[in-house]
Amino acid sequence: MKEQNSSFSIKEWSENDRPREKLIAKGKNTLTDAELMAILIGSGNRKESAVALSKRILASVGNNINALSKLSVKQLMKFNGIGEAKAITIVAGLELGRRRREEDVPVMPNITSSKDVFHIFQPIIGDLEHEEFWVLFLNNANRVIQKKQISLGGKTGTVVDPRIVFRYALECSATSIVLGHNHPSGSLRPSRSDKDITHKLKQAGLSLDINVIDHLIITEKNYFSFADEAIL
Repeated sequence: MKEQNSSFSIKEWSENDRPREKLIAKGKNTLTDAELMAILIGSGNRKESAVALSKRILASVGNNINALSKLSVKQLMKFNGIGEAKAITIVAGLELGRRRREEDVPVMPNITSSKDVFHIFQPIIGDLEHEEFWVLFLNNANRVIQKKQISLGGKTGTVVDPRIVFRYALECSATSIVLGHNHPSGSLRPSRSDKDITHKLKQAGLSLDINVIDHLIITEKNYFSFADEAIL
């Protein structure tokens, strides 16, 4: 089935009414089901915009997303303006949503002490023969949002760029971070460069209102905490 160009192009709407722009400006949660679906199909037909067409398709199944997900490609193609490509896009999008519901949502750990941080970092970097620098990004409840490897070095050191650390922090809306790196030598004594980068990141975080709450040096069986030793 050949899809026709819409005379009700979303591009002609007010910017605040365009689904793509609305998603970027106000977030995905502000969009209706029809607006989300309109983003998937991209355009409508000669008489309907993508949003109007999406509303009509949803109305045909009682505005029930589960019922919509049961429609086949051929059934979706019966709607004027929905060709094979658009129908496949709708089916694929709904299938991704179904698979997401089936996955277990990982429970991210809550950081209450340096030992909690050690238990996260040790399996990752505790027995490596080279240095790696990692960061835990936390929300305002001290729950881990993300963990990221920032740099990878040799046996005696690794270079850390504060801009990369705080770019990640801003991207995931972290309110605080915990630093961690390993010492392949097994030494728990912080070097001058360890202290310098800790101070540098602490100062950079203050200007962004992102608190550096600890920095751990990790070995195979033990750790050193800057916060515990009151040198942060």
